[in-house]
Amino acid sequence: MDKYIYPALFESSEDGGYCITFPDLPGCITEGDTLTEALTMAKDALELHLYGMEDDGDEIPTPTPPEKIKTHPGSFVVPIEAYMPLIREEMANKAVKKTLTIPSWLNKIAEEKKINFSQILQSALKKQLNIKN
Repeated sequence: MDKYIYPALFESSEDGGYCITFPDLPGCITEGDTLTEALTMAKDALELHLYGMEDDGDEIPTPTPPEKIKTHPGSFVVPIEAYMPLIREEMANKAVKKTLTIPSWLNKIAEEKKINFSQILQSALKKQLNIKN
């Protein structure tokens, strides 16, 4: 699915911030010091949690309607939207740090020539894998 909307339970904390949980997604928890930060953190947490579930092949549960979420004083429900095509693209293009080994003499010459190791490795991998830009 490309878009999900899940109810998030915002609970006020004693220090004025918010703890956010998603009743339908155990383990999807975040917090924010202000309401603005809490909303941003809730969206990030939901997107990453759902991306992880998709990547692991886990079944994505049907969201509970917000009006069916039980709240107590100091808490409230906010629907949070996750548009997955943007998240999938971002995660696919996320830089990944790799450790590699090359001979010292080759490293020295490459550094003297100010070679961009990441760029060279990407180009070589694309060529080896027959990937066209």
